Amino acid sequence: MADLKDFAEQLVNLTVKEVNELATILKDEYGIEPAAAAVAMAGPAAGGGDAAEEQTEFDVILKAAGGSKLAVVKLVKELTGLGLKEAKGLVDDAPSPIKEGVSKDEAEALKSQLEDAGAEVELK
Repeated sequence: MADLKDFAEQLVNLTVKEVNELATILKDEYGIEPAAAAVAMAGPAAGGGDAAEEQTEFDVILKAAGGSKLAVVKLVKELTGLGLKEAKGLVDDAPSPIKEGVSKDEAEALKSQLEDAGAEVELK
């Protein structure tokens, strides 16, 4: 138990440079992508509560279907796993959330796909 407390104290006291090196080691040697953990640990080391927190969860909001409504409805159906009627309802009721609480990478990918289909999309 004392070893874990010592380990936790070492983690908390890492500098930003050390956190970045640790993230690189975890990714390269173990295939773990510790993006959220690196941000959480870097926050206190970078100046405590004054540092702005980086957003880790995003909501993908469909603002408008655009000119190609059918393509957007089909894509929403595919991305959400909803039925055709439910997907059409989401698109018709825009602005409406397509997915909530997703990672930045997933949100960007969804936004790109929806924009390619002609929709107007916002990330919150």
